[in-house]
Order: sequence, then structure tokens, then C-alpha cells
Amino acid sequence: MATNPRRPEQRQEPLSRERIVSAAVEILDTVGEGGLTFRALAKRLATGPGAIYWHVTGRTQLLGAAIDSVIATTITDDDADATPQEAIRALALGVFDAMDAHPWVGTQLTHAPSHSPMLRVFERIGRQVQALRVPEAAQFTAASALMSYILGVAGQNAANTRAVRPDTDRTEFLDTVAAAWAQLDPDEYAFTRNVAGQLREHDDREEFVAGIDLILTGITALQRPTG
Repeated sequence: MATNPRRPEQRQEPLSRERIVSAAVEILDTVGEGGLTFRALAKRLATGPGAIYWHVTGRTQLLGAAIDSVIATTITDDDADATPQEAIRALALGVFDAMDAHPWVGTQLTHAPSHSPMLRVFERIGRQVQALRVPEAAQFTAASALMSYILGVAGQNAANTRAVRPDTDRTEFLDTVAAAWAQLDPDEYAFTRNVAGQLREHDDREEFVAGIDLILTGITALQRPTG
């Protein structure tokens, strides 16, 4: 009596925390925070929600892990031969680019727990501030100023990215905004009208680095005397 051959079992990659977080980042990048549900995640991973809960206890922890995975790419050990200023610029640009590529990160960072991935960024900044020989009493202020600028500007850039339709040409968008600025009341918005033309030509990334350099100029003025 002939028997039907057994169908070969399809081998799947074992479910892991890393796979779950990677899938969560993909969902967040595609449909945003509102689309990240355990049902959607289970469907993408071809598993059941219960299996996911074995690795992640809830949505808050999942979002924190997703943020951590994105921000972790900005923290490297490649700055051993860099000056403190170069290391800070590289770290800041890493955060800026990560938040530009994953705009949801900026929104979710405000809800992240105190022991968040950004604490490691703050630690990196602080060590470079120390390397700049800033007096101890001013180190927290210096590191905080850099951190606030990085998160604020990178977050605002990410928010602008989300607000502009994907099919909108950036140059045309800036031209529209600049034209609106140029029509503002000349007494109430004298400065804004004056710089409207620069808005058309500016590069967000270059402006971001220029701001970092302004802060670093002030910080280096606090250096302890070496004599």
C-alpha cells in the first residue's frame, strides 16, 4: 500500500527579542505608532501574540526597545582618535540622521523612561565635555545644553519630515514657506522677513552642525587653564 510522502516542514527563524524589535521598527517606520499593535506584530512575524509576550511584556517596553535599537546605531567606538569636538559632532549627526530616518523616535523619546537609550548618549557627551577640560561645576550645564540642542533640533526636523507629504518637493515646500515669511508684517516680524531668503537655500543638516559648533565655541571658552 503506497503512502503519501510527508511534506517537508518549512523551517523558520526562531522567534527572538531581536526579531520582534526589528519587526516593530519596520511597522513604526511604515505606519507609525498607531499601527504598532501586538496583533499586527504577530501577523508580521507569523506567530501568536502569546509568543511575543514571552519576550516583551507590553507595548511600552516594546517601544523602548525599538528606540534603543535605533539610537544604539549612533553610539560607536570609532572616535578613539577623534578630538572631543569631532566626537561630539559625529555623535550629534548620528542622532540627527537616526531620527530623520525614523521620525517616530523623536515623539517617543519624551515618553521614554529615565533609564533610556539617550542616557548613554548623555554619558558620551559628558565624557567629551570632560575631555575638553571644562571646569567640573560647569560640566553638567555644558552637557545638558548639547543634549537639549541635539534632541530639540533633531526632533523638530523629524516632526517637519512627518508633517510634509512624502510626495512634496523639499525645494518647493521651502519656497512656499519663505514666500509666506516675506509677506509677514514688517514691524512685528522684521527679523523673520529679513532671513526669509536664507530659508530657501539652507541645508537642515549643515545648520544643525553649525549650531553644535556655536555651542562648542562657548563650551571651549570654559576650559580650565593649563598652566
